[in-house]
Amino acid sequence: MVRPFWLGLALLAAAGDAAAQSPLQDSVRAQLDRLPARSSIYAVDLKSGDTVSVRADQPMNTLSVIKLPIMVAAFRGAEAGRLRLDERYTIRPEDLRRGSGLLQTFAPGLQPTWRDILTQMIVTSDNTATDLMIRQVGLARVNALLDTLGLRQTRLRSTTGQLFRGVWVLANAANDSMSDRTVFLRGFPGDSGAARRSFAFEGDSTKWLGRSTAREMTALLRQLYEGKLANAADTKEMMDILLSQFYSSRLPRRIDFRADVAHKTGDWPPYAGNDVGIILYPGGPVVVSVFTNQNTGSFYELEETLGRIAQELIDTWK
Repeated sequence: MVRPFWLGLALLAAAGDAAAQSPLQDSVRAQLDRLPARSSIYAVDLKSGDTVSVRADQPMNTLSVIKLPIMVAAFRGAEAGRLRLDERYTIRPEDLRRGSGLLQTFAPGLQPTWRDILTQMIVTSDNTATDLMIRQVGLARVNALLDTLGLRQTRLRSTTGQLFRGVWVLANAANDSMSDRTVFLRGFPGDSGAARRSFAFEGDSTKWLGRSTAREMTALLRQLYEGKLANAADTKEMMDILLSQFYSSRLPRRIDFRADVAHKTGDWPPYAGNDVGIILYPGGPVVVSVFTNQNTGSFYELEETLGRIAQELIDTWK
């Protein structure tokens, strides 16, 4: 009998929770617990089936990691004929978003293809590209896709424009009427209370861009790697996009010349730094999702910890 994927996920969760502690599990837990942050991880060696699980079912603030299911929904939309990836779109002033990404640095009028926009959403975590893709694909369609995949804890909650407006609303409720263009032009608050409000904002689950768990995000990446989310050509293209990720200061930082990492980061520095990906190396692959939220310590040490964990995973799972 073939089990539905959601049932397999539940059985994996039960098995992982019941598994005996291993030296690798203990080491990873200790490293995460040393961070002054909320943290979680779920990693699986696809060759052996071995896992590492620490708070893997705790809902976490995904930040830009939630752009992964947006990418999958876009490719599915293209396959269904709802989106033409080679069609060009003209960037307007009201489309521009702050934070990460390059599209905001070009004058309005740029005409990238939807494939270009999709790629920038991942490789530079471009927020302008993200909101364009959400508008094109549909927030509800992304969440419906996650439902069909059995990922009940993973949800896209808002656009980045809504997220950044929310930062201004914390400073003054009257800012709720600000347009996306005004939010872009004003950037982010810089008053004396801005850092305190920003930390509280990152930790408030009602304000998150996206929500997931380490176990569910690893499950999504595993399905992608195993070709269960799209046809072979689209699967390869999504993997190639993830392998072109611009930011390499977390999972890849200590294994850059030993492994290729198809991954996606999520950031609200210095308070949150996530990284989820597929580590490709001769002994692998390993699929891993690490989330760190509400960090009150060194952001350098946070990133270094994720790098050490990735190194330890591939040193152990040879």
